[in-house]
Amino acid sequence: MQTTLNADPAELAKFSELAHRWWDTESEFKPLHQINPLRLAWIQTLVPLAGKTMVDVGCGGGILADSAARQGAKVLGIDLSTKALKVAQLHALEAETPNVTYREVSAEALAAEAPGSMDVVTCMEMLEHVPNPASVVEACARMVKPGGWVFFSTLNRNPMSFIQAIVGAEYVLNLLPKGTHEYAKMIRPSELAHYCREAGLEIQATKGLSYNPLTRRYSMNNNTQVNYLFATRKPAA
Repeated sequence: MQTTLNADPAELAKFSELAHRWWDTESEFKPLHQINPLRLAWIQTLVPLAGKTMVDVGCGGGILADSAARQGAKVLGIDLSTKALKVAQLHALEAETPNVTYREVSAEALAAEAPGSMDVVTCMEMLEHVPNPASVVEACARMVKPGGWVFFSTLNRNPMSFIQAIVGAEYVLNLLPKGTHEYAKMIRPSELAHYCREAGLEIQATKGLSYNPLTRRYSMNNNTQVNYLFATRKPAA
């Protein structure tokens, strides 16, 4: 049994306080609603989700899990925020979302319970909020089947990301609540690549995600200076 939970109580409390606003598209979670279609479309270019089993690690209120289920995947969303999961479950009931369930369980615990059981694992905007991101990456690798895909998205750590993701997004444009991100917890692509290699995952593709304050739109591109995504794959047996 896991004795030390890989979670920051302050981070859980921070998102739990906002849980009731997860599905308000004009709330603090508006950016997640805006980038979700972009991320989902990119994932689908690499692995069509219809008929796949998928776990969304750190699912929060279920934005990605819900939309993936609507693409035909059988989705399990996991998180350690009780309030966020209740919101996700309520939304699934109200929206009659097919094939999506939610559990309050850590990535490490689920990996120990059901190794090699998923076709697809996603972990979006979560690694920069936990004490030990390498442990989460390793757990994601354990969950996925040989030949399966694991997707990560997180924030780079450099002066540009500090200016844009913290100063700009939190203090100037008010896109996110102040204190959403801590600079020291951001993860360089080289660091995430190391975690992936150590976990036995092979990087297949990378993408960047940018925000244009003039058009107020997000776009996928090859600029990984601030927000970036990794598509990785577990070698087939």
